[in-house]
Amino acid sequence: MSSSTGLGAREPKGNLPALAFPALVTANVLLAAGPWFVRVADTGPIATGFWRMALALPVLLLLAAREMPRIKAPSRAVLAMIVIGGVFFATDVASWHLGILRTKLANATLFGNCSSLILPLAGIVLTRIWPTRLQWLALGLALVGALILMGGSYELSDSNLVGDLLCLVAGFLYVGYLLAVQSARRSLPSWSVLALSTLVSAPFLLFYASLAGERLIPGDWTTVAMLAFTSQILGQGLMVYAIVHFSPLIVGLALLIQPAVAALIGWVAFGETLSPLDLVGAAIIAAALVVIRLPARNAAPQPAADRLER
Repeated sequence: MSSSTGLGAREPKGNLPALAFPALVTANVLLAAGPWFVRVADTGPIATGFWRMALALPVLLLLAAREMPRIKAPSRAVLAMIVIGGVFFATDVASWHLGILRTKLANATLFGNCSSLILPLAGIVLTRIWPTRLQWLALGLALVGALILMGGSYELSDSNLVGDLLCLVAGFLYVGYLLAVQSARRSLPSWSVLALSTLVSAPFLLFYASLAGERLIPGDWTTVAMLAFTSQILGQGLMVYAIVHFSPLIVGLALLIQPAVAALIGWVAFGETLSPLDLVGAAIIAAALVVIRLPARNAAPQPAADRLER
């Protein structure tokens, strides 16, 4: 597979939209607030995920309708990828929301974003495209920064074990969702993909919540409405828009923004103190984001097969 096609491809030089990388960063900042809304919502955790989808769906369908005159009917293969992505996402949200209430916020964020490592590795396997040296450096910096940031608050214990495992499972499921969405985005615009995948996810989450016997109707709609707006409309909207323009490595690295932002939210909302070492970790992640933007001025990464032959 060449470096200009497939899941690992980037836009050709000069064709990368100016807002693509800011959209990717902003998406992760918004998504990092999700655990806070799940903690304070007065419905069950899976039911909160259902309302995230259900309340966002009318808005997403209206936005998708504006794109319909400009696009062709999607093929069965594209629709299949959207359905697969929707099922992965529903199961990811259910698993992560359950885990958020059964472990520390720091643990939930760390394990829930294990996709930041899995996604780049999946991209290398699927596309046979080796990262450049700067990309390896950026990924290494981001991982070090995330481990430093989480190191002060991370705690492995029997009381957190179930929640940790649920969040870890969610991280793997999110990789499946991102890869499916990235594939569908090569044929459909962003709002159409997000609306259709949300349409698939919502009934699955309702089924999961009913199966778990959770309280479905919130007494206060403010929290679930804010979650739907910030996470599903804005956060996932920006993520789905941006993801087609970057390799899985860059997308995975950007996911590490979430632990840094979650630490700040923990400080503001729950009084979790940020140490000087936490600030160092956040600064290292910021440096990694600067480094990862440098290769965009150069040629795309070389296919692994080509490099091995030389």
